Amino acid sequence: MSKRSHEIRSMFGRIAHRYDLLNRLLSLGQDIRWRRLVEQRIAALGPNRVLDMCTGTGDLALSYAGSTEVYGSDFCLPMLALAARKPGGRADTNAWFAADALRLPIAGGSMDAVTVAFGIRNFEDLDAGLKELARVTRSGGRLLVLEFSRPRGVVAPLLRWWVRNVPPMVGRVVSGDPEAYSYLTASVESFPDGETLCGMMRSAGMAEVEALQLTGGVATLYDGVVG
Repeated sequence: MSKRSHEIRSMFGRIAHRYDLLNRLLSLGQDIRWRRLVEQRIAALGPNRVLDMCTGTGDLALSYAGSTEVYGSDFCLPMLALAARKPGGRADTNAWFAADALRLPIAGGSMDAVTVAFGIRNFEDLDAGLKELARVTRSGGRLLVLEFSRPRGVVAPLLRWWVRNVPPMVGRVVSGDPEAYSYLTASVESFPDGETLCGMMRSAGMAEVEALQLTGGVATLYDGVVG
């Protein structure tokens, strides 16, 4: 749980070959629906230039590619290599580039929208990361963050049992890496979700911040306008 960048990068590199499969298995396919909600919001904005940060194997970035200038970035090269080989992917450096989310090689205010799906929880410094994402987004642009959260409501006990027990077990069998999916469970438990994250987004320079709980709060979509 130290969240040192080189350790997180190494861990995701080890599981890259099973990342998409495990996303589908562990969410029972809900991750597709969650990403589609982000895609729909981006489509409604009609931005000219979008950055998908912590793009992983590129699922979200590729869903934007039909109508906008899209950039997908991650600090894990094995993930980016898989993204570039997917149908519709591009291997040129204008589309995919490696970078640390805390130190982006991008001019301030150059993006109309920035998205992050299941990556912000791994930032070594969450406050600094949010400020950096706000820096590269133009005034009036949008930051959309899709992230795991702690379930709430009537079915919360069942959902929490699933999150705590199933990912480590299934991840160990399918990926062969017991550490990665134990980390997933622990990091969700310690992540400042809900109104706490909304407050951090406001402190980083965003307004009109809202949080939409998905699937009983297993995931949450955060949406803010950069000032």
